[in-house]
Amino acid sequence: MFRCVLNMMRKPPVASSALLHRRDFGRTSTKNVQFVSFLDESGFRRVDPDRYERSMRRRRVLAYSVLWLMVAGFAWVVIESAQALSIF
Repeated sequence: MFRCVLNMMRKPPVASSALLHRRDFGRTSTKNVQFVSFLDESGFRRVDPDRYERSMRRRRVLAYSVLWLMVAGFAWVVIESAQALSIF
């Protein structure tokens, strides 16, 4: 679970290329940076980078929210356990 959260928060290895900003990044066969740069300059399949930035921001906020909720839940369990042990 923690590895999944870390993977959602990582940055792509190559920045500022519209072709690399896809949901299936990392699972595609197009990994040659020079080839992707050539396709990007030629205008092949442009993607709206603003839309990508918004989706990445949402994913980052969601990941941090889930992480914060997990930490808060763990702290709550520890506090409740300490209170239960102090009663007995």
